[in-house]
Amino acid sequence: MSNERYDMTSGNSLRKSAKLLYVSTAKYGGDWHSVQHTHNCSELFYVIEGNGQFLIENQTYPVSVNDLVIINPNVLHTELSLNASPLRYIVLGVEGLELKANAEYQNSNFCIINFKNIKDTILLYLQTMLQETESRSPGHEIICQDLMEILIVLLGRQTNFSTTLTPVNKKTNRLCGSTKRYIDNHYKENITLEILAEQNHVSKYYLAHAFAEEFGISPINYLISRRIQEAEHLLANTDFSLSLISITTGFSSASYFAQIFKKQKGISPREYRKESRKVQQKSL
Repeated sequence: MSNERYDMTSGNSLRKSAKLLYVSTAKYGGDWHSVQHTHNCSELFYVIEGNGQFLIENQTYPVSVNDLVIINPNVLHTELSLNASPLRYIVLGVEGLELKANAEYQNSNFCIINFKNIKDTILLYLQTMLQETESRSPGHEIICQDLMEILIVLLGRQTNFSTTLTPVNKKTNRLCGSTKRYIDNHYKENITLEILAEQNHVSKYYLAHAFAEEFGISPINYLISRRIQEAEHLLANTDFSLSLISITTGFSSASYFAQIFKKQKGISPREYRKESRKVQQKSL
């Protein structure tokens, strides 16, 4: 008799923060009235038929079958279909999660990825969720929630740039959300608290207080953490010099970058690169 046991390691469960609010399907028709809007939750659109575009913060992006479009909370958007090939999709509304793009995908407001390689699996989960929602059978909420969590994990596995979803406060307001997204998209630039305040037409004191209350960190410390996150990626995956990495991530000098990195991570950038390479070699 042989017996194999596989223990499950504990990790951050999506269910501790993420909640499926709704699942629905829509198809373009002559009465489609396209108006830009926002939501307080993340929306995940999966295109199952047709072709069209998404208008996101006044820029258009083409979409087609098997594309997944993830829109972060409070991001202005709408769907645009083509009459010759009507757009049809299934959409999930998820509260308590926000897309966090890594260094290879610079826009943190949204993400568009094609998943034709696992389309059958994705469609099975999404259609099952629709059926469960329509039937309203006992326990349908639990089934849909579980399928949503599995779906997010599977989608993350398929991407080269990691569509990691991170917990956000339900009460995220437009000011703090806008500031956070601005930092995520412009962290390589010379950003000050004054610049962030001017972007939102508020005083720097009010912005600093509101942001810290919302996210538990000051805007400038969040900016530093975002730069360090980018630096970690570059140290682990490139041979860029420390000087080039410091410039690329928005630090004023290599020495200041090394000082802040060690303060944040507990080791120097060189040590971090060395340890990362060891881990990568072991995984080969």
